[in-house]
Amino acid sequence: MRKRTVRNGMRLVMVALILIVLASFYHVQLSELFSLSSTAESRIYRFGMFWAAAIGSYGVVVTAFGFALSPLKNDTQVRLLPIFMCITVLMFLFFYLLSSSIEAPARDEQRRVRPGEAITI
Repeated sequence: MRKRTVRNGMRLVMVALILIVLASFYHVQLSELFSLSSTAESRIYRFGMFWAAAIGSYGVVVTAFGFALSPLKNDTQVRLLPIFMCITVLMFLFFYLLSSSIEAPARDEQRRVRPGEAITI
């Protein structure tokens, strides 16, 4: 196992997870931060998912090649546990955000007018 190659592949997978979290849960905040339109907001989501899939699949291939290649002499100093723990934390963060977004009300439901309230135009 060539640990440097495995670590580089796992770094790419970690970047893909970060892109998935940003594109899935924070695309509205990113579009508001950069004052983008709603079409640009949907473009952020699509490009984020596309690049996450591309980078993540490349990371998986690089990691698989790293497992298949023979080790080098200087691979003994490479640690894989920290990057593995970061990927694990990112996965837990994704599932936490997913479960909390299911329980949270939608934006349209928060803007409803209650009975008896007046609308100022």
